[in-house]
Amino acid sequence: MEKITLSKTPEEYAETAGKLFTSGYNCSQAVLLTFAEELGMPFDMAARLSSSFGGGMGRMREVCGAVSGMFMAAGLLCGYDDPKAQTEKTEHYKRIQELAARFKEHTGSIICRELLGLDIKGADSHVPEKRTEEYYKKRPCREMVEIAARITAEYFSG
Repeated sequence: MEKITLSKTPEEYAETAGKLFTSGYNCSQAVLLTFAEELGMPFDMAARLSSSFGGGMGRMREVCGAVSGMFMAAGLLCGYDDPKAQTEKTEHYKRIQELAARFKEHTGSIICRELLGLDIKGADSHVPEKRTEEYYKKRPCREMVEIAARITAEYFSG
Protein backbone atom coordinates (compact mmCIF):
# COMPACT_ATOMS: atom_id res chain seq x y z
CA MET A 1 0.00 0.00 0.00
CA GLU A 2 1.22 3.46 -0.86
CA LYS A 3 1.65 6.06 1.83
CA ILE A 4 0.64 9.70 1.52
CA THR A 5 3.47 12.14 2.07
CA LEU A 6 1.78 14.06 4.83
CA SER A 7 2.75 17.58 5.74
CA LYS A 8 0.50 17.77 8.82
CA THR A 9 -0.53 15.65 11.76
CA PRO A 10 -3.78 13.65 11.67
CA GLU A 11 -5.24 16.18 14.09
CA GLU A 12 -4.39 19.06 11.75
CA TYR A 13 -6.09 17.24 8.87
CA ALA A 14 -9.16 16.75 11.08
CA GLU A 15 -9.16 20.47 11.89
CA THR A 16 -8.86 21.38 8.20
CA ALA A 17 -11.78 19.12 7.30
CA GLY A 18 -13.89 20.67 10.06
CA LYS A 19 -13.11 24.17 8.84
CA LEU A 20 -13.93 23.24 5.25
CA PHE A 21 -17.27 21.86 6.40
CA THR A 22 -18.17 24.95 8.41
CA SER A 23 -17.16 27.16 5.48
CA GLY A 24 -19.98 25.56 3.45
CA TYR A 25 -18.54 22.49 1.76
CA ASN A 26 -20.56 19.32 2.22
CA CYS A 27 -19.27 16.44 4.34
CA SER A 28 -17.82 14.49 1.42
CA GLN A 29 -16.12 17.54 -0.04
CA ALA A 30 -14.66 18.51 3.32
CA VAL A 31 -12.85 15.17 3.62
CA LEU A 32 -11.66 14.80 0.04
CA LEU A 33 -10.59 18.45 -0.22
CA THR A 34 -8.47 18.02 2.89
CA PHE A 35 -6.27 15.56 0.97
CA ALA A 36 -6.59 16.93 -2.59
CA GLU A 37 -3.11 18.40 -2.70
CA GLU A 38 -1.42 15.22 -1.38
CA LEU A 39 -3.42 13.21 -3.90
CA GLY A 40 -2.34 15.45 -6.77
CA MET A 41 -5.90 16.50 -7.56
CA PRO A 42 -6.84 20.10 -8.30
CA PHE A 43 -9.03 21.57 -5.55
CA ASP A 44 -11.89 22.46 -7.90
CA MET A 45 -11.91 18.99 -9.45
CA ALA A 46 -11.97 17.33 -6.02
CA ALA A 47 -14.83 19.65 -4.99
CA ARG A 48 -16.88 18.72 -8.06
CA LEU A 49 -16.11 14.99 -7.81
CA SER A 50 -17.25 14.82 -4.20
CA SER A 51 -20.19 17.24 -4.50
CA SER A 52 -22.79 14.52 -5.14
CA PHE A 53 -22.10 12.60 -1.94
CA GLY A 54 -23.13 15.15 0.70
CA GLY A 55 -26.06 14.36 2.96
CA GLY A 56 -25.55 10.65 2.56
CA MET A 57 -25.44 10.80 -1.25
CA GLY A 58 -27.52 13.71 -2.49
CA ARG A 59 -29.39 14.04 0.84
CA MET A 60 -30.75 10.50 0.51
CA ARG A 61 -29.28 9.83 3.98
CA GLU A 62 -27.48 6.67 2.91
CA VAL A 63 -23.69 6.25 3.37
CA CYS A 64 -22.30 9.24 5.27
CA GLY A 65 -20.65 11.71 2.93
CA ALA A 66 -17.58 11.90 5.17
CA VAL A 67 -17.15 8.14 4.65
CA SER A 68 -17.61 8.56 0.90
CA GLY A 69 -14.92 11.26 0.92
CA MET A 70 -12.61 8.95 2.83
CA PHE A 71 -13.24 6.18 0.27
CA MET A 72 -12.59 8.52 -2.66
CA ALA A 73 -9.26 9.55 -1.13
CA ALA A 74 -8.35 5.87 -0.69
CA GLY A 75 -9.29 5.12 -4.29
CA LEU A 76 -7.22 7.99 -5.63
CA LEU A 77 -4.27 6.94 -3.53
CA CYS A 78 -4.25 3.21 -4.07
CA GLY A 79 -7.29 2.09 -6.03
CA TYR A 80 -7.09 -0.11 -9.08
CA ASP A 81 -7.77 0.77 -12.72
CA ASP A 82 -7.44 -2.62 -14.44
CA PRO A 83 -10.83 -4.37 -14.36
CA LYS A 84 -9.07 -7.75 -14.47
CA ALA A 85 -6.76 -7.01 -11.54
CA GLN A 86 -8.48 -9.38 -9.13
CA THR A 87 -5.77 -9.24 -6.46
CA GLU A 88 -5.66 -5.43 -6.45
CA LYS A 89 -9.47 -5.24 -6.37
CA THR A 90 -9.59 -7.68 -3.44
CA GLU A 91 -6.91 -5.73 -1.53
CA HIS A 92 -8.68 -2.44 -2.18
CA TYR A 93 -12.07 -3.69 -1.02
CA LYS A 94 -10.41 -5.04 2.11
CA ARG A 95 -8.88 -1.59 2.70
CA ILE A 96 -12.27 0.11 2.23
CA GLN A 97 -13.89 -2.29 4.70
CA GLU A 98 -11.11 -1.57 7.22
CA LEU A 99 -11.65 2.18 6.87
CA ALA A 100 -15.41 1.73 7.29
CA ALA A 101 -14.86 -0.40 10.40
CA ARG A 102 -12.59 2.25 11.94
CA PHE A 103 -15.19 4.95 11.30
CA LYS A 104 -17.94 2.76 12.73
CA GLU A 105 -15.84 2.10 15.85
CA HIS A 106 -15.88 5.84 16.54
CA THR A 107 -19.45 6.62 15.51
CA GLY A 108 -21.52 3.42 15.65
CA SER A 109 -22.56 3.59 11.98
CA ILE A 110 -21.57 4.67 8.49
CA ILE A 111 -25.19 5.51 7.57
CA CYS A 112 -26.07 9.22 7.49
CA ARG A 113 -29.64 8.94 8.81
CA GLU A 114 -28.46 6.79 11.73
CA LEU A 115 -25.67 9.24 12.58
CA LEU A 116 -28.18 12.10 12.47
CA GLY A 117 -30.83 10.20 14.44
CA LEU A 118 -33.39 10.55 11.64
CA ASP A 119 -36.38 8.25 11.29
CA ILE A 120 -36.73 8.80 7.55
CA LYS A 121 -36.45 5.93 5.11
CA GLY A 122 -35.14 6.99 1.74
CA ALA A 123 -34.49 10.46 0.36
CA ASP A 124 -34.77 13.63 2.39
CA SER A 125 -35.68 16.90 0.68
CA HIS A 126 -33.25 17.76 -2.08
CA VAL A 127 -33.01 21.30 -0.72
CA PRO A 128 -30.04 21.68 1.64
CA GLU A 129 -30.62 23.39 4.96
CA LYS A 130 -29.19 26.85 5.42
CA ARG A 131 -25.90 26.77 7.29
CA THR A 132 -26.68 28.70 10.44
CA GLU A 133 -25.28 28.57 13.94
CA GLU A 134 -28.32 26.50 14.93
CA TYR A 135 -27.67 24.06 12.05
CA TYR A 136 -24.14 23.41 13.29
CA LYS A 137 -25.35 22.93 16.87
CA LYS A 138 -27.86 20.21 15.95
CA ARG A 139 -25.72 18.28 13.47
CA PRO A 140 -22.76 16.03 14.30
CA CYS A 141 -21.45 16.46 10.75
CA ARG A 142 -18.39 18.52 11.60
CA GLU A 143 -17.36 15.82 14.06
CA MET A 144 -17.95 13.14 11.39
CA VAL A 145 -15.72 14.88 8.83
CA GLU A 146 -13.02 15.37 11.46
CA ILE A 147 -13.16 11.68 12.38
CA ALA A 148 -13.00 10.62 8.72
CA ALA A 149 -10.06 12.93 7.96
CA ARG A 150 -8.18 11.77 11.07
CA ILE A 151 -8.74 8.09 10.17
CA THR A 152 -7.58 8.71 6.61
CA ALA A 153 -4.41 10.46 7.75
CA GLU A 154 -3.61 7.80 10.34
CA TYR A 155 -4.33 4.90 8.01
CA PHE A 156 -2.24 6.08 5.09
CA SER A 157 0.65 7.48 7.08
CA GLY A 158 0.97 4.54 9.49
